[in-house]
Amino acid sequence: MRWEVYAWAILALVLIAAETVAPGAFLMWLGFAAGAMFLLVLAFPDMPLLMQAVLFTVLAFAFVYAYRRWFRDRDRRSDQPALNRRTSALIGRVVKLESAIVRGRGRVQIADAYWDVVGPDMAAGEEVRIVGAEGMTLRVEAL
Repeated sequence: MRWEVYAWAILALVLIAAETVAPGAFLMWLGFAAGAMFLLVLAFPDMPLLMQAVLFTVLAFAFVYAYRRWFRDRDRRSDQPALNRRTSALIGRVVKLESAIVRGRGRVQIADAYWDVVGPDMAAGEEVRIVGAEGMTLRVEAL
């Protein structure tokens, strides 16, 4: 076998392995292009080196375009849509006021965290429902 066959195989493996070190799903597609070049050079052993470079470039663009078009921009649905949006996950919960709401501002404790709340004036210890969030401040209403 010629050295180009080994070179394309090694390049494909290195690029795909590099994806594990620098994730982002970009190097993997370049690795797939190098793997396709490995197969093409195996099938057509007389392919000149310049033609190999041009084909690799075209395949790399095609694989990256396909990734961006069909895989990256897909609407990812989750069974837990509020997983990384902590304030959104709290909406609907009923909690007790840790400190009274005076002039529209108070505080609640949820697990081991204290949250600022805004809502109608109420005494400490009353139960409130979280109805919204503005940044790190929760909006509450009386039950």
